[in-house]
Formats: sequence, structure tokens, C-alpha cells
Amino acid sequence: MALKSILLVFLVLAAAAAPIAVAQLGLLNGLLGLISIKGTVACSLGGGTAASGSALPVFPNALVQLQCGPGNVVASSTTNGSGVFSIILDPLQMLLSSLLNNCGLVVNTPLASCNAQLPALGGLRSPLQFIGSTVQGLLNIANVIPTEFRYVSATT
Repeated sequence: MALKSILLVFLVLAAAAAPIAVAQLGLLNGLLGLISIKGTVACSLGGGTAASGSALPVFPNALVQLQCGPGNVVASSTTNGSGVFSIILDPLQMLLSSLLNNCGLVVNTPLASCNAQLPALGGLRSPLQFIGSTVQGLLNIANVIPTEFRYVSATT
């Protein structure tokens, strides 16, 4: 009889704990998602448009690196023929707040490779900006973009 009572107590505790576990999983599931960093790299010393307001030529086949701290490369991507790149991060490995405060995008591919009149040394750098989240199915995607790529000489 004592064994049946103990078994009944364990069953009641298990039944009471099940909704709590499901609720916690639901909360955890809401926190899971992706961080998407997308942008276009222009073949210029900085900015996104020419002085006349026309679009600048793009920088195809440029290596874009996500660097955090002093030169620590966390992820990288190569621009396509339209100068567009995309980097996807797991938010369990990189917090969005840390990404925005401690990281930036770096293009060390020489600008001279897209325009011979531009410097052969140095590169482009851009801080990051959060522009909002989108939900696709069960995923919550944090969207991040470069604010503006600017030329940085090789001596800085």
C-alpha cells in the first residue's frame, strides 16, 4: 500500500511539472531565432551615393568580415556580383547587444581590385545597426545592417 501511495505522489508531481516544462520551452523557443546581417558594399571610399545622387558602382567578390574586439573574425561572407553579402548568426553564440556594441564589418579586399583609381592599401569599415525583427514561421530574425562603409587607410 505504501508503494502505491509513493507511486501516486510521483505521478501527481510529474503531472504538475509537465505544464511548467512546456511553458519554459515555449519561452525558450520565443528567444531562439537568427541574427541576419545583410548589406551592399560600394566600390568607393565611403558612403552609399555619389555627390550627384546617383548610385555608386558595387564591389563584387569582396570579402566581408564580421570582427568583434581587436581583430577577432567571428564570421565572413563574400559579396556577389551585385555587391550584396549576407551573414547569419546564432543568437545563442552572439548576443545582439554585444554584436551592436563590440563588432563591425571590415572589407580588407583592396579597393583597387574594383577600381584601379582607388587605393591598393587599406579597407572599408562599418559599424552595425539593428533595424528590427521579422518572424518567419517559428524563427524570430533580428535584422542588422551596416550603417555606412568608410575607407580606413592601412596605417590606422
